[in-house]
Amino acid sequence: MKKQKIIVPLLSLAVLFPTATNVFANPEKTVSVDKVEFVGMDTPNTAEERSKMYSEASAMVTYSNGSQKTLPLEYKTLFQPGDVVNGKIAGAAYDANGKMITNTEGEPYISASPDSNTLLKVKGKLYMVNHYEGMPSNSIGNMPKTMMLNAVEQNKKTGELTVTDTNPIDFSADGGIWTPCAGSLSPWNTHLGSEEYEPDARAHEVNPENSSVTQFARNYYQDNTMIGNPYLYGHIPEVTVHPGGKSTAVKHYSMGRLSSENVKVAPDNRTVYYGDDGNYTMSFMYVADKEKDLSSGTLYAAKWNQTSEENGGSADLEWIKLGHANDKEIKKIAQTLKFSDIFETTDDVEYAKANGFTRVKTNSSGGKEEWLKLKPGMEKAAAFLESRRYGALLGATSEFNKMETVELNKADNKIYMTMSTIAGGMTANSTDPVDDIHVPKVNAGGIYELSLTGGQKDREGATIKSNYVANKMDGLVLGEDLPSKDAKGNTANPDKISNPDNITYSEKMRTLFIAEDGNKHHNNYGWSYNIDTKKLSRILSAPAGGEVTGIQAIDSLNGFTYLMAGSQNPGNAGYLSGLPSLGDNQKGNNIERNDKEDRRDNK
Repeated sequence: MKKQKIIVPLLSLAVLFPTATNVFANPEKTVSVDKVEFVGMDTPNTAEERSKMYSEASAMVTYSNGSQKTLPLEYKTLFQPGDVVNGKIAGAAYDANGKMITNTEGEPYISASPDSNTLLKVKGKLYMVNHYEGMPSNSIGNMPKTMMLNAVEQNKKTGELTVTDTNPIDFSADGGIWTPCAGSLSPWNTHLGSEEYEPDARAHEVNPENSSVTQFARNYYQDNTMIGNPYLYGHIPEVTVHPGGKSTAVKHYSMGRLSSENVKVAPDNRTVYYGDDGNYTMSFMYVADKEKDLSSGTLYAAKWNQTSEENGGSADLEWIKLGHANDKEIKKIAQTLKFSDIFETTDDVEYAKANGFTRVKTNSSGGKEEWLKLKPGMEKAAAFLESRRYGALLGATSEFNKMETVELNKADNKIYMTMSTIAGGMTANSTDPVDDIHVPKVNAGGIYELSLTGGQKDREGATIKSNYVANKMDGLVLGEDLPSKDAKGNTANPDKISNPDNITYSEKMRTLFIAEDGNKHHNNYGWSYNIDTKKLSRILSAPAGGEVTGIQAIDSLNGFTYLMAGSQNPGNAGYLSGLPSLGDNQKGNNIERNDKEDRRDNK
């Protein structure tokens, strides 16, 4: 069968430029790239531009001999969900036996939500892991999501990539994969994924027969008698690609349970930072016992001690130890306990105050207040299966809002963290259980910078065994809300970022790439931000209603530099006026996107 293009829409930044090139007549004389400056594009102005994904930006490449070359960027749709690759349908839902799930007419369920591209090389061969974050529901309800392994070939002269095969990655030993969002490449060449919006185990226990977890399990195992287990979801999955193209997957139960957007590993190959997406979320850090092994370690949660409210706010970070564990013991606990085994609850405020309960407000309960009391001997179960609730009991800050992706700048010892909206718990709230974060609201959101250092102690005075502990957090680049909607429908300044979501960093280009997912720009954009010059350039526009997803910067792969990018859920019929009419299938995809917007805006 003819080889198909790569599995998700891919910016032709994907073949941005060679890392070394012949710029002279002498074909044997090459020079390397010294620096790259991006020249931005205008906002889309026509209905055609606003309904497609495209780029009119360029990159000015300066070579080591001082010569320069300007390379225009263009977007090529190389692959989309629903396309056929080696006889298989990209973006389809699969059951626990690796069989494609179909409806009563034999039609597959196809995702409109591609996310996370991790391109890697194993024994000279190229592979890519990608996520499909959402799936349409069937008659039972919540449909299993998929994570796919793709075999990739590279044109040695042009750098162009093609996919030759695609297969679902097997998570049947861990109940399937739950809402895989962003991901990253580990320093040891594995894919680290995510399970966003972990199910509420307390709510599940009230009505397990009709919970989304049970719907998911019945669809995944094709067994209508199944009762789902919420504690199997909300963990960090790791995928290892073996020579020959086989893959193995595990979930790291010892890394805690939360609404992970992605994780990023520090240069010590042990210290890991998280994005925890939702309202009233928490900042976590994990320090593994051994390098390149995330199966056992210590989990910490951060306390925000505010020092300024300027530019999104600044704080000193204090780390609270939640516990130490390994995957095997926590998985066993997850398979045997339910929420009521871990916590005692009450709605009687006077009783709660008189009997040692603590009032908390976290994303684990959907941002609702709870009175909780830990049951005797349940510290470890709470730390790793109810990480946010337990962290709040211990005094960690649970007020972050729409915390999305984290990214690493190795040279400067910095972690970058996005907040899609700076609102909700991050603003002053005197009625909340605590009010650690109290900064001005910025609905357009922003990106923060965390400084990493060694010699840090946790709240109890014990040394944290890492040289990459975040001790300070400051606003880096923010969006700007408009006082009223402008003529194009923007409610945020179109020349600044708005609702940042996925980010990726290029060490060689000293550039942070930013992907938007919101409704405050009339289209979502992809941006480049040079951390030295502070220059922000718009380099990509997504179709109306669609977010920019799956960005991955690859500084050098067989002599080429790549930037991956896709679009999720494009085609919202009510998102803009003056666009071409959209088909029923595109309109149907809007339901999932609009629900996600409601969660983002804390409505």
